[in-house]
Amino acid sequence: MDYNNKSAKYYNNVRQEMLAYLPNNPKTIIDIGCGAGAFAEALKNKTKAETWGIEYMDKEAQVAATKLDKVFSGPCEDYLDELPDKYFDVIYFNDVLEHLTYPDTVLEKIKHKLTKNGVVISSIPNIRYHNTFMRLVFKKDWIYNDHGVMDKTHLRWFTRKSIQRMYKQLGYTVLQHEGINKSKSIKPWLYNIPVLFTHLDIRYPQYATVASFKR
Repeated sequence: MDYNNKSAKYYNNVRQEMLAYLPNNPKTIIDIGCGAGAFAEALKNKTKAETWGIEYMDKEAQVAATKLDKVFSGPCEDYLDELPDKYFDVIYFNDVLEHLTYPDTVLEKIKHKLTKNGVVISSIPNIRYHNTFMRLVFKKDWIYNDHGVMDKTHLRWFTRKSIQRMYKQLGYTVLQHEGINKSKSIKPWLYNIPVLFTHLDIRYPQYATVASFKR
């Protein structure tokens, strides 16, 4: 899969909205899909925690390695068994799980890497976002893009319900689950269409989830 044509911003995005879900005083953090390490570095600076990363693209992984305590280069699936058990207070997946062939398998393995009170925090695109929804339902089309909900490198698609179900079926307890980066582009007249606005999830391009796993 080709990630070479992604913009520099793609690999250097400090997800301020995802920092809001960071618990107090974590000692160990890993950012899976850390890019060039910008977000993980922000976590490290904020918490002074030991901060690791895994990044698929080697060029970006080498940059991240200059900022973080430990970085693995390559598919995250290759390193899950190498991660220490019961070690991480926080495990981040910022728009990563949708790129994986088997995201549920990754979440199943990663839960054993959490400390007793540790959490997995993810951001996952919402396929019911209004741009995609309107295009599919009214324009009868399905178009891939270079970024966003319909990023051509996505292998899986999720909704609010399916994200929550995935975590629960794997034995996680969902602590928070909410839409983020709410759209400001929906036309006011659309609020008069009940079929759309009895389902307000279409306003959100992503859902943030915080989940724990109790043994």
